[in-house]
Amino acid sequence: MKSFYSFLEEGVNDPAIFKAVFMAGGPGSGKSFVTGKSALTALGLKLINSDPAFEAALKKANLSPSNPEHVMSPKGQEARERVKQTIGKKLDLSTMGRLGLVIDGTGKDYDKISKQKEQLEKLGYECKMIFVNTSQDTALQRNKKRDRSLPDEDVKRMWSGVQNNIGKFQNLFGGEHTIVVDNNDDTDVEKVTTSTFKKISNWVKEPPTNHVAKKWIAQQKSGNTDGEGEGHYSGGKGQSHDGGTYKNTKTANHYSDYEGK
Repeated sequence: MKSFYSFLEEGVNDPAIFKAVFMAGGPGSGKSFVTGKSALTALGLKLINSDPAFEAALKKANLSPSNPEHVMSPKGQEARERVKQTIGKKLDLSTMGRLGLVIDGTGKDYDKISKQKEQLEKLGYECKMIFVNTSQDTALQRNKKRDRSLPDEDVKRMWSGVQNNIGKFQNLFGGEHTIVVDNNDDTDVEKVTTSTFKKISNWVKEPPTNHVAKKWIAQQKSGNTDGEGEGHYSGGKGQSHDGGTYKNTKTANHYSDYEGK
């Protein structure tokens, strides 16, 4: 893993610095598909997604991601907790360097996303949301094809919960900063993902406007940080991964409560 200081160095030169995109959508909506087709990571945004790591951890423990009993077993939940901690560290390090982010979640927990958005904005980030929308029938059909499928009743409950949050997210992020992507089977995928890429690309290329972000960039370039940009993350109290130490200051960020999905 990169050291704390290399993340800071990458951050000040990051093409997507101080930009964060939240992905939301129910099970089977195709968030990962839309993320890939929209080439968000090609814009310099770091993907924060617990799903691939969790599925790999389940398989390593000889558990099937498609078996709900395996997923909810003590071994399965232990694997989930380990992955949450690992992804939480990645998010902590990325935000310490103020790197651009794609945070992939379900969107069922409005309060959690609202809290994360607030924390990022205090650090100087600008945020957008991409809400991947499907019909309930489409969500149910796609869920059956997933490696880690869920019972139909769970899919219906989660789909309804996410749908109920669309209006809340539009109010939270603002209409200009909320992109709703229709990803049903009859959707022109190339058209909607190309449009999404252009919108995010143009936004990412804009220099940060937040005064906190401008101050951080100026301090990093001048080398006069005075502890700014340093912080504490879930990897260890007061220590960076390369054994160095750093201060826990007013601009510190701590995402060890990363919930995953």
